[in-house]
Amino acid sequence: MSTQKNLEARTEAGSTIDAEQVADYLRRHPDFFDRQPQLLAQLELSHPSGTAVSLIERQVESLREQNRQYKHKLMELVQIGRDNDALHQNLHRLTVALMQARGLEAALQTLFDNLYGEFNADAVALAVQGLPRTVASEQVRLIHPGEPALGLFERALKQGQFLCGHLRPEQLDYLFGDRVTRVQSAALLPLGGAPAVGMLAIGNEDPNYYHPGMDTHFLRNLSDLIGCAFAPYLEAPDPA
Repeated sequence: MSTQKNLEARTEAGSTIDAEQVADYLRRHPDFFDRQPQLLAQLELSHPSGTAVSLIERQVESLREQNRQYKHKLMELVQIGRDNDALHQNLHRLTVALMQARGLEAALQTLFDNLYGEFNADAVALAVQGLPRTVASEQVRLIHPGEPALGLFERALKQGQFLCGHLRPEQLDYLFGDRVTRVQSAALLPLGGAPAVGMLAIGNEDPNYYHPGMDTHFLRNLSDLIGCAFAPYLEAPDPA
């Protein structure tokens, strides 16, 4: 005897069949209504508007909603792909520009121009140990081993950790100085591995532009590029 006949026999015998058993049967026999099309006309489901709709109408609307969700998700993935492609194109252009730069000053100007122009930076700060004093500026800070303020960046400098989101006020003041009002979120990139020889901070006026949950793969590539580009210009530390 088939499962359907067993179910019918139990019903006629007065056996109690609960909702879960019915649902389980329909899950195991998704073609049930193909074999019993007359039942579709008798089934009605309440609609949010209060009117009754047939099971088929309800299924069609459910499929339409799923389709809308899939389409929205697909568009999100397409946009993410486009954004990632744009970032990699920008990184490639920066790489070529840094290779073509003649001298430290030109390399620094190339870096800052690209970060502001191509990477949506509203404020940039480079803090590095070993650069010549002649390049010190509002955007370039020369750091020294043992400097007390470096304790604010122990995770970045000693452990090579990337920080994204809202930096502490004292960290922002050290990095950006008078430009700190432009920075609502920031990315802090250690340069030169761990321990790092310096760090690059990129600030944005959007408080959500950089956040702790973001993917740091691109930032790590940028960090590697900058570390390699400026390594030839670093002076050897003074002997102790």
